[in-house]
Amino acid sequence: MRKAVAVPLTMLGLGLAGLGYASVVERNWFRLRRFDVPVLDRGQRPVRVLHLSDLHLTPGRTMLINWVRSLGALEPDLVVNTGDSIAHPEAVPSLLHALEPLLSRPGLFVYGSNDLYAPQFKNPARYLWRTSKNERRQHVPSLPWEELGAGMAAEGWLDMNNTTARIKIGDLDVAVAGIHDSHISRDRYDLVAGPAPADADLRLGVMHSPEPRNMTSFAADGYQLLLAGHTHGGQLCIPFYGALVTNCGIDRARVKGLSRHDSAWLHVSAGLGTSPCAPARFACFPEATLLTLVPRR
Repeated sequence: MRKAVAVPLTMLGLGLAGLGYASVVERNWFRLRRFDVPVLDRGQRPVRVLHLSDLHLTPGRTMLINWVRSLGALEPDLVVNTGDSIAHPEAVPSLLHALEPLLSRPGLFVYGSNDLYAPQFKNPARYLWRTSKNERRQHVPSLPWEELGAGMAAEGWLDMNNTTARIKIGDLDVAVAGIHDSHISRDRYDLVAGPAPADADLRLGVMHSPEPRNMTSFAADGYQLLLAGHTHGGQLCIPFYGALVTNCGIDRARVKGLSRHDSAWLHVSAGLGTSPCAPARFACFPEATLLTLVPRR
């Protein structure tokens, strides 16, 4: 009888330890990943792009806020924020405080669904057989997304939701196209469609959710580097196996990191935060990424 009781108690203890690690330790074990991306013409000087995504910030996340502030020391040539920045009605001042050391750098941003709609508890098991696309009870935005966008735009960052722009990054003339979040059907690729400017030194596509149909369109139009977030890298992963789900149309093998999509390079950020309704990460550290764009060989 004692052995029969001891086994369940041991399993319970391991489960509680794992939950504590995932919600307290790994969730706050922020990492900076680095990749070289061979996307420039020969003779062009390398530039550095800092990719941020999925902070899901609430005002009390002091460790996350301070870690993001520390990234200002990198002095990137460009900062790209691919959305889901906030998760609380009063989080915009905290986000702008976190970004303050980076706001003097050139920057771009798009929205994710959680910049508009406050988080709600959902059964996490349902992600095993479906995504959460368009699955929301709210029909009117409940988070201050306009204040969020205005705060970043006031510092010179470009709002790239369903629009195009030309910017200067170091010595490069860069053509950018961005779309709003496809996860809530606000993406309008038709508004940015068409061949990317051939005279640009770099052609960059920006989105929140890495849906293959949009990535294929970006690549077909000549965009060379695509940046996305949304997946959280799977968030709860199995060691030596990886993500169980992606919560979008992309395959598990490309749920985070640098890969190819047709003729383009693709970087999917595993993001820095989690929904307050699911505050845990396992085998999937929160991250920002410094992409060094270098000449092709």
